[in-house]
Amino acid sequence: MRVLGIDPGFSFTGYAVVAQEHNKTYLIDFGYLKLPQSRSLQERVAIFHDQLEHKIKSYQITHLAIETPFLGKNAQNFLKLGYLRGILYLLSHKNNLILSEFAPTQIKQSLTGFGGASKEQVARILFQLFPTLVKPDKYDATDALAISLCGLWQRKQLF
Repeated sequence: MRVLGIDPGFSFTGYAVVAQEHNKTYLIDFGYLKLPQSRSLQERVAIFHDQLEHKIKSYQITHLAIETPFLGKNAQNFLKLGYLRGILYLLSHKNNLILSEFAPTQIKQSLTGFGGASKEQVARILFQLFPTLVKPDKYDATDALAISLCGLWQRKQLF
């Protein structure tokens, strides 16, 4: 089982690939994609699609995990996030992936035991789980890792 966790964003998209083999969890890849703001909206959506499709195929992903969106202060950003989520649904369908969605509080709860944990607290737990993890420049990457682990743990509970 291989889970690709995605924290979508129009500037930076966090991603993480984890695998479960013989009751051991492996971190295969994680980081973030930079979607250049100098590019048009259509170009950024295409970059998002192409890069994630490449990861799905090259890592033989079986499951996709994403965070449910919440309406923040900017409705326009929320709308644009919907474009990226649509791409994730399309990629999931095209590649026969099992798609799971998790609320931000659910992700934080599963990692830290507290649904209101900060991004720093979540990252600290991830560094304990993966001691060789190199701190990324953006929390988008650690958020994606938390999302992918939530997807992995949920799948394990169903079996």
